[in-house]
Amino acid sequence: MNILLSGKFEAAEHHDWLRSLRAALPEAHWLDREQALAQVDSVQVAVVANPPAGSLGGLPRLRLIQSLWAGVDRLLADPTLPAGVPIARMVDPAMNAAMAQTALWATLSLHRGFFENAVAQRAALWLPQTQRRADTLQVLVLGLGQMGQAAATCIARQGYRVHGFSLHPRSAAAAPAGIECHSDMDALFALLPLCHIVINLLPLTAATRGLLDAHFFARLPKGAAIVNLARGAHVVDADLLAALDRGQLRHAVLDVFHTEPLPVDHAFWAHPRVTVLPHVAALTDPASASLVVAQNVRALMSGRPLAHLVRPADGY
Repeated sequence: MNILLSGKFEAAEHHDWLRSLRAALPEAHWLDREQALAQVDSVQVAVVANPPAGSLGGLPRLRLIQSLWAGVDRLLADPTLPAGVPIARMVDPAMNAAMAQTALWATLSLHRGFFENAVAQRAALWLPQTQRRADTLQVLVLGLGQMGQAAATCIARQGYRVHGFSLHPRSAAAAPAGIECHSDMDALFALLPLCHIVINLLPLTAATRGLLDAHFFARLPKGAAIVNLARGAHVVDADLLAALDRGQLRHAVLDVFHTEPLPVDHAFWAHPRVTVLPHVAALTDPASASLVVAQNVRALMSGRPLAHLVRPADGY
């Protein structure tokens, strides 16, 4: 079985992925783009990580595109993507757990004033923060996919009142236990005045691009906080900075940006109310993710249903 491995990897990163994929799927022969073009009739699967535009063309027997990343917006933006070939995104329990840990860390840090403590330390100031009970704070998790559900459940277990928002309605049986779920934009904006912390884990689609803007921030209670762990394009940067500067928002924790790495002259770096993370909220682990890839490839070859298929019309 010949499989194309295509993506933007550093040399060491490529080595780690190839080693893990070979261990998880030893029956496969892994090809780079040049090798795949020399054997186009034998390649049925492409395993990708933000592959260069056009790199999946010219493979007439391609039956599956398996992404190594959870987000597929950049992949779907490639106009040369082969039509009709199923695309599966990465859903790895290890990534879900890592994202939940980051979301909980951000929630605790915002709740307990730990970011303000860090600023006070640099100025040698002893400024104990007022301490509130967790059940007096309401947290909104935008996006109830695998990562969003894990984050919402983890935060709720600590006693916070958690709301969830998804782009599509969920049945009561499909909703995370103890989470009040919403799916209507009007309901979302009606809920915002109650929410002290908003954690964004939405997919990037036409409906969600620029969602976190001046209108969104103005609906939040004064002193609320934003945590963006999804995509930089969800946020209108100028609107966020303005909301922070006038005190409408107390703090922003940002892991993702319009341009990455974040340009050195960007205002986020030096803003006293912004915490910048270098897109590390939940890194893909090659060892665990390779097992997910192997399961889907073997499902394809045995005629079983594929897991975590993307709906291109919805953008995720």
